[in-house]
Amino acid sequence: MIDVIIPNYNGAKHLPTCLNALRRQTRRDFCVVVVDDGSTDDSCELLRRGYPEAQVIVQPRNRGFAAAVNAGFEATGGEYVVLLNNDTEAHPRWLEQLVGALERFPSYAFAASKLMLFDQRDHLHSAGDFYGANGVPGSRGVWQHDAAAYNVMQEVFGPCAGAAAYRRSALEALSERGQVFDEDLVMYCEDVDLNLRARLRGLRTLYVPQAVVYHRLSATGGGKLASYYCGRNFILVWAKNMPAALVRKHLAAFVRAQLSFTLAALWHVREEAARARLRGQAAGLLALPRFVRKRRQRFSRSAAPALAPTLTL
Repeated sequence: MIDVIIPNYNGAKHLPTCLNALRRQTRRDFCVVVVDDGSTDDSCELLRRGYPEAQVIVQPRNRGFAAAVNAGFEATGGEYVVLLNNDTEAHPRWLEQLVGALERFPSYAFAASKLMLFDQRDHLHSAGDFYGANGVPGSRGVWQHDAAAYNVMQEVFGPCAGAAAYRRSALEALSERGQVFDEDLVMYCEDVDLNLRARLRGLRTLYVPQAVVYHRLSATGGGKLASYYCGRNFILVWAKNMPAALVRKHLAAFVRAQLSFTLAALWHVREEAARARLRGQAAGLLALPRFVRKRRQRFSRSAAPALAPTLTL
């Protein structure tokens, strides 16, 4: 069985497109779970009235993407967990191709979709994600016109959680203090954190180009919110997860990357998003001791540091 978990916050205008696309899926052995994260619009009424097949979990207050996903994970039990943003439209064969790839290739723990821009359907959002040793994550092919290079099934660093499939057994193995996603990250880069933890445990991701999803990029976030949490979480994810050998090797590159973000934000300081980036970096530095403690606790009880030389970024 497949559990499709859709976090939702004030996404009533996007949910019909997302859920109608799931109704058209060629593969039918799945359950839809919408985790409403304290919405103040009519999302819950829309779901009750128009989509009775969806299980709805109502969070009493907005706690962020990571907590919403964790609530959905705890409430389900299928062999495969599929995450899907509410501002997406999946191709009818998306689920068939994505989960089918994990079934055909049991050595992979995660599967990444081919995410395309909703309003430019020949341009990419993500053909699987990558991660730099300097702590800067990214999406393969982002903003680029679709090309043959992105139509090849291959191993990638990790999936974008906007449309990804996971073996439940892998997520259970990676869970920390009962959390699949680190709720202290709140939103943005929570999937990077998970992907890093997976790589350090030797768990692999397969990019499935036949599994196509169209995404209204940052339709329910973005702007100053994204700038703040990326400014904060780039720092915290790197500090929490990079093995000591790679910290020593790449610390200077990490510092240079952070300084470049700071200088760029100062140059554009009149813009709201730039000021949010600076506030995020400051918040990241303040939270750093807590995340260093998490790092010590996890590395002290795992074999992850021994895998550092083989970590592919």
